[in-house]
Order: sequence, then structure tokens, then C-alpha cells
Amino acid sequence: MRDFLEVLQEDAAKDPEQRARELSRRELPKRFYKDAAHVAVDGGYAIHLDGRPVKTPGKTLLLLPNQVLGSAVAAEWQAQEKEINPANMPLTRIANSAQDAVSVRFDEVADDITKFAGNDALCYRADDPESLVETQRRLWDPVVDWAGDLLGGRFVLIEGLIHAPQSEQLLAAYRARIADETPLRLAALHTATSLTGSALLALALKEGRLEADAVWAAAHVEEDFNIERWGEDAEATQIRAYKRTEFAAAALVLREG
Repeated sequence: MRDFLEVLQEDAAKDPEQRARELSRRELPKRFYKDAAHVAVDGGYAIHLDGRPVKTPGKTLLLLPNQVLGSAVAAEWQAQEKEINPANMPLTRIANSAQDAVSVRFDEVADDITKFAGNDALCYRADDPESLVETQRRLWDPVVDWAGDLLGGRFVLIEGLIHAPQSEQLLAAYRARIADETPLRLAALHTATSLTGSALLALALKEGRLEADAVWAAAHVEEDFNIERWGEDAEATQIRAYKRTEFAAAALVLREG
């Protein structure tokens, strides 16, 4: 089996539309069931397809921790049409990854998220034009300051692309902050971090400091600036919409899980 983190990193490097196309090119299984439902069982909620429980690719019972997430995952299965397409089932994929991979590679996944904090997008600032600089200050500074206060340190801000290291103590505090998460929530946190490019925004989402819409807006300051200046590209809009669906699934897990 290939290293789980390697797969995560490769997936994060691909644009979501490419990832969706790759999933769609695979021979997809036909929908074989009429009804999908979430059913209370020991330890949480299982997903039943015409009364038969869904298992993860690793052959364990797919299990969600509460009714809200169980209902949402069942809805993904119910929404499948002639074929079962994993590209359209982000909650199911997060849950599968949590059970089959994150549960046994927890420390590596948590370390990988922490590495994002050491090179966080919110710490790299434009030096012009002033309108972009000011928007970054307005949306990013409160998150960076809040995260520093929470973790007992101060994040270094960089103008341009030259890397500057963050404090090891600060990163250790970030790592400790996520050490007690469940595998499901950690999988969602990794998804949110990868999609936003920011472990600090993902932390703000996890801690309830920012709502999902505010996190998404902060993650797209530069993209929105370019759209305002140069106009919107249809393909980029489609990719962003797909990313937003993925992000919404991760945000739901972090809010309800």
C-alpha cells in the first residue's frame, strides 16, 4: 500500500476538477440499491443500502459518530444516480480515510498539518498593490494574531516568497492543540488545511473562531482580487465550486463531529 500521506499530498497538489475527472474515468460501480439510510448501532450510525451496511474500502463498518453526520453521508449515497461516483461523495471519502488510514497513521497526519502552519499562506503577504495588501491585513491579521495568542507565541509575517521559519515552540503548541482530535475530525482538518493552504484558517474553523464562509473568503483573497481585476474564468469557477463542496464537507465534520 502506498504511503497515505504521499497520496494526500499528491491529491492536494491536483486541482479538484482533475481529481474528479480521474475518479470519473475509473469504471464506476452501478447503483444497485433503492434506498440509503443511517441506522443507529453500537458506537454511532451506520449507513444501510436496502438494509445492508456499507463498509469502507478497508472492509470495516463505515461508522459516523452522530445522527447529523450519519444523515449527511446517507444523503450522499441516496443522491447517486445510475453510478456510484466517489468524486461526488466528499463526506464518505473523509470518513473512509479516517477509518482506514488516519486511525492508524494519526501522528503522521497531525505532523503533516503542523508543517502547513510552519509555512502558512496567511504569513506570506503581498507588498503591492495597496488594495490587496490592505485586504490581506483586514482578513488575515485577526486570524494570525488570534492563533498566536491561542498558542502562546507570534507568527512571523513575510513579504514575498522567501521562506522564514516559524518558532519551534509555536509549532509544537499547534501540534499539541490537535493531538486529541478523533481520526474523523483530523481527516477533516487535513482536508480544510489542504484546500485553504492554511493550517491557521483550518484551526480557526475547528475552534469555532470563524464560520466556514469567512474561512473560505479569507482563503481566496488573492484569487478574488485577480477576478476583480481581470475577470472570471469559467474553468477556474468550476474548479472553485468543486473545492467549495469538498470544503463544506470538512467544515460539517469539524462543526458536528
